[in-house]
Order: sequence, then C-alpha cells, then structure tokens
Amino acid sequence: MKSNNVDKRENIRVHFVGAGCGAKDLITVRGAKLLEQADVVIYAGSLVNPELLEYCPGAEVHNSAYMTLEEVLDVICHAVENNKSVVRLHTGDPSVYGAIREQMDALDERGIAYETCPGVSACFGAAASLNLEFTLPGVSQSLIITRMAGRTGVPELESIESFASHQATMAIYLSTSMLSELSERLIRGGYQPDTPAAIIYKASWPEEEKYITTVSKLEETGREHGITKTALILVGDVIETSAYEASRLYAADFSTEYREAKR
Repeated sequence: MKSNNVDKRENIRVHFVGAGCGAKDLITVRGAKLLEQADVVIYAGSLVNPELLEYCPGAEVHNSAYMTLEEVLDVICHAVENNKSVVRLHTGDPSVYGAIREQMDALDERGIAYETCPGVSACFGAAASLNLEFTLPGVSQSLIITRMAGRTGVPELESIESFASHQATMAIYLSTSMLSELSERLIRGGYQPDTPAAIIYKASWPEEEKYITTVSKLEETGREHGITKTALILVGDVIETSAYEASRLYAADFSTEYREAKR
C-alpha cells in the first residue's frame, strides 16, 4: 500500500527539479524519473547541461533563457490545464540562486500544486572535483554560500567583508566577472592575501577547468585562463592544508551509539 505522501506526489503536475551541477549522471534518481515522465520541460538555458534532455526525448521543451516569468507561467498553466506534467529544470539545486520563489508564489495564486526535487549545487560539485572537505576540524566548521552584489543587490549585513571576517570556508557564486574587486574585499574583510582559493569553471561538466590559487591572485588566475563567467570561487584554508584535527567520530577511544570506546 502506498503512503499518503506518494499518493500526493502522484497528483502533482508541476515539479521544480534540480539539474545538478553539470554532469548528466549527477541529477538525482528522482529528478531523472520526473524528466522521463514529463510532458513539458522548461529548462534554464546554458546553465543546464543539454545532455539532461536525453532523459525526456518525447517532451515539449522550452529554454527559459529566452522567456520572461509570465511566459514561463503561461506554459506551465497551459500544460496543467491540459492535464500534462511539467518539469521546471533549474541548475544545481533550485533553492540556491534558483529564482523559484516568485514562480511558486504565482502558482499559489493560481491554485496550482507543485513540488521541489533537490539537486547537487555547484559548490558540492566543485568540492568533489577537488576531492575537498569543506569542514575540517580545527580549520573550518562552517561553509558560507554567498555572492557579490551585481545587478541583483546583496543585503548590507551580508557583505563579502562581513563574511570574510569569520575566516570560514566560502563558496562564492555569480562573481567571476568581478575577481579583482572580490580579492580586495576578501582581504579587507580579514583573509590574508596568501589564503588558498580556487576557481572551478563548470564543475563536473566535460569542459570543466579548475585552478588552485590564492585570494590575492584570483583576478590574475582568471585572466590567465580566460575565465569570466560560469565559475565558482572557493576560499579558505581547507583548500590546501595538512594541519587539521582528525574527526573524533572514528577514533578508537571515542564512544558512539553503535560502538564502545576501546581502552
């Protein structure tokens, strides 16, 4: 017998799906199944790997890079009125810079039910590319996900300088075109100029590029390799350090719910 949650899911026609960070096989199993079942797919243009559309060869496909919000909503509503299933395919995880809230609010106003399927955000694809752990004991136990202010503003209390003062690991999105200013603001906030940093272009895509550098050399590194967009910036000592504390979780003298400490 199916659970109420599954029954509810089967009655929902609109799904916001995270495409993952790039590679076709890094979408979730659920996300791939939703694509396979979709009658209509609206995907986020050049930000989503077009190979993902191979999961839905029979679907009506729209590229939202050429659409306004109202045009996206018109396609969704028309599909729902005709009893069709819709996948709104967003890059990475929809909850991170996905611009989904306004779409959901508009669907709420129209009485259209929807559900979100999470995805692998770019910062986690970048960490995998570098075989990196963001949270090393004794180095950093926090990951700050943020962006520089551009055409879309950033609240004053969330400035790069403010976050840099914590000396935690940072994943900085949507800022590759402003690397010189980013370096200056990171240093002004408290990072040393030689703090390790990384530029990861299209993490997990076939054309991925990755470069380890320092905070002071971000702009130089980006310019040297011609990277001006579609890249993630990572900052923090976790990128290059051997001076961390081993996790207590697997220590022989550490008891857990499942294992007694060995004396």
